[in-house]
Amino acid sequence: MKKLILLAMILTLLAIATSPVLGQGVGTIRIEPHSSYYGLPTMLDSPATFNISVQPGGDPTCYPHILLVITNDTYDELIAGGYSVTVNWTEVDIITITPWIGPETDPSKKIPYEPYSPSPLDSGVGYTVASLKDHLKTTHSIYWAFEPFLGASLNQTPQEFTVTVTSPNPIVLVSALGKIGTYDSEGNILCPDPTDPFTNRVPPTQPGFVVPELAAIFLMVASFGAFALYMFSRRKILHPK
Repeated sequence: MKKLILLAMILTLLAIATSPVLGQGVGTIRIEPHSSYYGLPTMLDSPATFNISVQPGGDPTCYPHILLVITNDTYDELIAGGYSVTVNWTEVDIITITPWIGPETDPSKKIPYEPYSPSPLDSGVGYTVASLKDHLKTTHSIYWAFEPFLGASLNQTPQEFTVTVTSPNPIVLVSALGKIGTYDSEGNILCPDPTDPFTNRVPPTQPGFVVPELAAIFLMVASFGAFALYMFSRRKILHPK
């Protein structure tokens, strides 16, 4: 009986801990294609075209920003050769990435930060320098850029954008962040205040693995818990003390 109570308590705590995150939908932005060598989308050739969307838990996501992270070698190549990096989503909508922020060396520092200066102010969800360096397979410093793009909120319908790097050997990590909004009764998007922290991002997927929606994880845990309860009760019936 004590084991049954303990298991029920564990499942209840899991439900309480998971519910707020399910509602927020953090980590539901998806950028395709994903490289087979890196967890987050990484471009090794230029230009590279991506599709971006959100899964249901993050629909809609307002104020989409693109986050580009490059290695120290790529940065040196860009500067020495006078090369450029551009992001475009239509023939006329294009941004040129300049300047790059860095070098970043503190493993625990979270990127992006506001107001994008050496005096960081937490901007919400992001990635640690250590995580980004791991995905870029580098032990040296990294540089990054963070810019608004697309000009519209993200939803479950993929939108296309292209990143172009004129240097001959680009290694660029491509990610995106945004702020989760809601819909009113008529289906209009209600966005949070523009000054609110970012609440959604591309999940930092490890190579070879896919991060499922948190709802699916919770259902799997709940199903396992129900099965465990059933087996425990059955054992008690068949083998009473």
